Parts: sequence; C-alpha cells; structure tokens
Amino acid sequence: MTNDAAISLDDELAHWPTDEAGALAAQDRLRAHVRREQSGPEPGSAGTVVGVDVAYDDERDLVAAAAVAMDAVTLAVVEEATAVGRVSFPYVPGLLAFREIPTVVDALGRLGRTPDLVVCDGYGLAHPRRFGLASHLGVLTGLPTIGVAKNPFTSRYALPGGERGESSPLLDGTADGRDEVVGRVLRTQQDVKPVFVSVGHRIDLDRACAHTLHLTPAYRIPETTRAADALCRRALAQARAD
Repeated sequence: MTNDAAISLDDELAHWPTDEAGALAAQDRLRAHVRREQSGPEPGSAGTVVGVDVAYDDERDLVAAAAVAMDAVTLAVVEEATAVGRVSFPYVPGLLAFREIPTVVDALGRLGRTPDLVVCDGYGLAHPRRFGLASHLGVLTGLPTIGVAKNPFTSRYALPGGERGESSPLLDGTADGRDEVVGRVLRTQQDVKPVFVSVGHRIDLDRACAHTLHLTPAYRIPETTRAADALCRRALAQARAD
C-alpha cells in the first residue's frame, strides 16, 4: 500500500481520534487528499478486487474485519484475511470510519497481495462532508476505493428504471445551496432495489459503477461485499467463543 507522500498511515493510526471533535478535524484535514481525477482500473481486467466489511459486538467491545480478495475477471476467491480489534470510537452517524478503519487496515495488511481495487460497504463522496469510509480508507492506504451502500445517507435521488444497469444521479446540497452529484443510484438486478455507488479515491464514477455491475452477476450486492460480510461474521463469532 502506497499512500500520498503527505500522509503517513502509521502516524494517522497512532494519533487516531477518540472524540467527535477530533474526528471532524481529521476529516477536514484529509479530505483534500482525495484524488478524483484518476480513472482507476479497467473493470473485468486482470488483477485483484478486495471487499472489506466489519461486524461488531458492542457489549464485548469487539470489532471483526474481513478482507476478501477475488480474481477481478472470474470473481473466484483467491485469498482471505481477518482481524479482530477493540471498538475505539463511539457510534456517531457520519463518523463510522473511525470505528472501522484501524481493524480494516489490519485485515488488509494480512493479505499477501496488493489490491487493484477495494470495495467498501458504505460511502465515499456520498457523505455530508464528502469523506466517507471509502474515501478515508483510500487516502490512508493509497488504494483505489469505491463505496457501494445498501441505503443512501443524506442524499436525494429519483429511482432509476427497473432494468439492470439503469441509474440516476445521487444528489446532495453544497454550502452555497447548489446540488452536487455525489454518486449514482444503480440498478444491479432487474426490478430489485438499487445500490448507491460513490467514488472513494483514485477512480471515477463511471468506472466505479462499471465495477459494481461486474461484481453483481447474480445478486444485488457485490460478491466482494457478500463474501466479506460472511467472513467477518464468522471471525466475530470465533472471537466471542475465544
């Protein structure tokens, strides 16, 4: 993982915010490092796509993260890794990345390969401060990232048509009252609820949506996310048992 020369992953993790004010300041500071001008890897080309997800046990103060690497062409699983840590940040809407990223980074670091793309179950630019989990993780690691969420956060949209691949803009207001396109509402299966795709880091929205369609040959949610969700739940169950 190679991030922006101005960003030190180790330093960021060593000084991880523990309260809302510190987290908001970190988002404001790091948001300028998001790279939106890069197109990102070609969908379906040779390489590795990694899905990440987390599961919590707040009573035991545990969070389990999973990273599942798939062949970018065949979507066959080629490697898996998990990590279990302590929940180090309270639940605050818009700041979930501060609960998840340290353990997700740990899981990613246990993979024996560098992802060509990371798919997050959450938001990138489709976030009130334009810095959701996918953008935050991308800036810290330097990896191309996208967010594919099951539900919108604060954005507005019109439902796209019912055919697979149809889409509509995901809109959010700016400080000066304008509408900004922060993502896309994408139908991944015919007449099934859409998903909400946004750029994280080092990829454009067209490529992010094309990857999402490639990763959803049979189900609404990307195969990467489905596999990571199942794996992190197993890891959490094992941590509870231990």
